[in-house]
Amino acid sequence: MKFGVVILADQRWQQAARRWRLAEEYGFDHAWTYDHLGWRSLVEGPWFDAVPTLAAASAVTTRIRLGTLVASPNFRHPVSFMRQLTALDDISGGRIMLGLGAGATGASFDNRVLGTPELTPRERVDRYTEFAELLDLLLRSDHVTWAGRYYASVDARNLPGCVQRPRIPFVMAADGHRSIALAARLGDGWVTTGSRADTTAAWWQAVGGSMSRFRDALVAAGRDASHVPTYLSLDASGEYALSSPGSFADAAGRAGELGFSDVITHWPRPDGPYAGRESVLEAVATGLLARRPAG
Repeated sequence: MKFGVVILADQRWQQAARRWRLAEEYGFDHAWTYDHLGWRSLVEGPWFDAVPTLAAASAVTTRIRLGTLVASPNFRHPVSFMRQLTALDDISGGRIMLGLGAGATGASFDNRVLGTPELTPRERVDRYTEFAELLDLLLRSDHVTWAGRYYASVDARNLPGCVQRPRIPFVMAADGHRSIALAARLGDGWVTTGSRADTTAAWWQAVGGSMSRFRDALVAAGRDASHVPTYLSLDASGEYALSSPGSFADAAGRAGELGFSDVITHWPRPDGPYAGRESVLEAVATGLLARRPAG
């Protein structure tokens, strides 16, 4: 199993750089940040954009893979985003992974601050599909012209293209049938937060159902499930995985039993969302992560 950590962009870089360096030193395989204009209660405090944050993170690390968890159509346009992503891939030496999702509902801060009309669930998946298909084409091809319902491009250029060929990997967030089918078709990986549930036990049961649907979708798409990584955001269960080293080990083990190849937690914050102690993160790193077999 591989391990990832989300580092929220809620600190000035003078303080934040330390967390990204430590993520690599601790042995995490990948590190992520949210891609929002603001997020929940943290809109009242410091918040920084994901793209320059990842560029800066690539400058203070050498091995760990870096990505968004997740970027969405809520405020990104595929043409301009393609240029940002190719720059990130170049700066990082080919270590960027792109987490993609449908975007939050119209009640989210990203939508409200832009005055964006709320889309129906079907429209959100339609837009997600067009966003991913066009971005895939832009990252692979030069001279792209596209006229869709949500996006357009006219002779878009992408030179020099991505360091990673044919393009940076997409790790696609999906849970419903249509979005899971999209992830099975275009994704180089699948990530889920599971479905909303009243209890932790019900959440784990729903996660297992999502895994089964994704495997079925891979078969329908003619793809080998063993070649497509699957990522689970552990903290979406309603219980913070880093509340103790034991709780993290238990959650990771349960994810492994369901067939997930990767798990992701969040860097502890002093208060608010993901409040916890960095000593627990260090204990997990020096224990569970350090004991993994080489390779």
